[in-house]
Amino acid sequence: MDTSQKLISLPDTLRPKDGRFGSGPSKIRKDALDSLAATGSRFLGTSHRKSTVKNQVHRLQNGLSDLFQLPDDWEILLGNGGTTLFWDAASFGLIENRSQHLTFGEFSSKFATVVSDAPHLATPEIIESLPGTHPLSMPSNVDAYALTHNETSTGVMVSPRRPSKDGLVLVDATSAAGAASWESDEVDCYYFAPQKALASDGGLWLAACSPKALERIERLCDGNRWMPASLNLGIALTNSRQHQTYNTPALTTIFLAAEMVDWLNQSGGMAWSEARCRESSSSIYSWAEASEHADPFVKIESQRSSVVCTIDLQGVDADDVSNTLRANGIVDTESYRKLGRNQLRLATFPAIEPTDVVLLCQSIDYIIERLLP
Repeated sequence: MDTSQKLISLPDTLRPKDGRFGSGPSKIRKDALDSLAATGSRFLGTSHRKSTVKNQVHRLQNGLSDLFQLPDDWEILLGNGGTTLFWDAASFGLIENRSQHLTFGEFSSKFATVVSDAPHLATPEIIESLPGTHPLSMPSNVDAYALTHNETSTGVMVSPRRPSKDGLVLVDATSAAGAASWESDEVDCYYFAPQKALASDGGLWLAACSPKALERIERLCDGNRWMPASLNLGIALTNSRQHQTYNTPALTTIFLAAEMVDWLNQSGGMAWSEARCRESSSSIYSWAEASEHADPFVKIESQRSSVVCTIDLQGVDADDVSNTLRANGIVDTESYRKLGRNQLRLATFPAIEPTDVVLLCQSIDYIIERLLP
């Protein structure tokens, strides 16, 4: 960015109240941080094996069950390491022999890579589509179907659907959980990390598991298949039933996630959260479609994400726009690095105020007008 670009200053009337629009880690609500601070010395720095912390874990598990409206026989599991570690654990404890994977971006492809490299599993069936689109599952002779609710790298969303009555349906929901609805009849394991739509910190994975998934975990983790203890979903299940993790978790992550889930439930649940995200994302897509210098990257409207909006720019360098926004306190609008497009990636998670999204669009217009030759 040259000196003239650095001098672009947004008028106060165009500045969002909160400038965090990153796709993860995402904006954390100030009220949640205040609640954490109010615990003083009673929570942070205390044992995760005692009731002070275990009560927060239980609060999070119950809150998620309510938010997702889960059947009584489902359970919420949790463990350390985030979604990346959960993929490794699932290769031991949820996939019996062969799986099918939909890949349509960076994160959906990573689980397929994990399974492809696993020496104890058969070569997976991979159904792929170009970034900006999504493929569809097909019934197959597999014991697990690996789907992705929202591809964070490209801004493509697909509603999870069970392709066959046979085989578990495993859904990566890291950037969708808490922001987009899903049906428990269509899924067996809905897993995610809380640093995106759940407005918390990273380092934790959570998984809503059906009775079929729980049976698979208990059977594969019975000692006949070797697996590291930290990746043993059977151990995670045992500990989760005691409202704890196998090893010490980040207590801040648990508390902030529980705060966010309670806020969503108190505000109107999943329907409220989903409508809020769609209001924000619709503002961005409508702005882009009306702009001479912006277009939604995802061309099929029904496949556009309601929580991660990817917008191509023309006639102006997207990095210059993002750098200027950052200089004005509006951060993390850069495109996903490996996609390699002249693009902005803008999160519209439930913690983000829809009014701030409107101001973001106006700020981008203001900057583009002054960056144009």
